[in-house]
Amino acid sequence: MINYRVQNIEGLVAKLKENGVTILDDIETFDYGKFIHIMDPQGNKIELWEPA
Repeated sequence: MINYRVQNIEGLVAKLKENGVTILDDIETFDYGKFIHIMDPQGNKIELWEPA
């Protein structure tokens, strides 16, 4: 799995959904940041992380 550090995860997820990206779960929030998982066109799982 690949992990990318991002800014404004909510806005990014909204744009990804608009463009047909497969979103695997909901944004989860922890003390150290927010996470969500998506799939790329080749079927690879990608984790997006917005640090706290």
